[in-house]
Amino acid sequence: MGKKMDLKLLLQIFLTFLKIGPMTFGGGYAMIPLIEREVVERRKWISTRDIADIFAVAESIPGAIAINSATFIGYRLAGTRGAIVAMIGVLLPTFCIVVLLSLFFLRVQDHPKVEAAFVSIRATIVALITYAAYKIGRTAVVDKSTVALIAITFIVMVYLHIHPVLLIIGGAAVGIGLVFVKGKLGMTTITEQVDREPRYKYDDYYIGGGI
Repeated sequence: MGKKMDLKLLLQIFLTFLKIGPMTFGGGYAMIPLIEREVVERRKWISTRDIADIFAVAESIPGAIAINSATFIGYRLAGTRGAIVAMIGVLLPTFCIVVLLSLFFLRVQDHPKVEAAFVSIRATIVALITYAAYKIGRTAVVDKSTVALIAITFIVMVYLHIHPVLLIIGGAAVGIGLVFVKGKLGMTTITEQVDREPRYKYDDYYIGGGI
């Protein structure tokens, strides 16, 4: 019975990411809203807060964020086998599509209708990414400190072009520092973990629910 359940879960993971893979027009970030919809809303495998953490980690390590996210989610759900089937599922459609497109795309890439189609696809992708950022961003805003941190990080990314890994490390450092300072001043620090397990000290957690 246990093996049948495991195989069923692995098949669900594979089919879920097999469905997500072909929809990723516009780069890996375009997959974020699709993953969020399938994994969080439809399957309810992972919470919105946890998926935001997974995206943050996937962005901070080498590799495409879409593949990294799929692998992390698969591992979270079914261990090593889950990671493997999720990665295969998300890569297989793209591989097949690229092979097929390479056979004739060069002949039609300058066609006005093809160009118009890709312009529309890119515009739609921007809307999808914005919507996903809004939904996931609501879980990250827990107090004024996180609002300020989001604003500062956005400005730094736009004008200074600092690598995302450095921004994530900086966010973690700022979170630890703010929790420490607020603790010394006797101020309340709002965190997801503190809400769930108030017996721990504030110093044990970062702000922002996963920064």
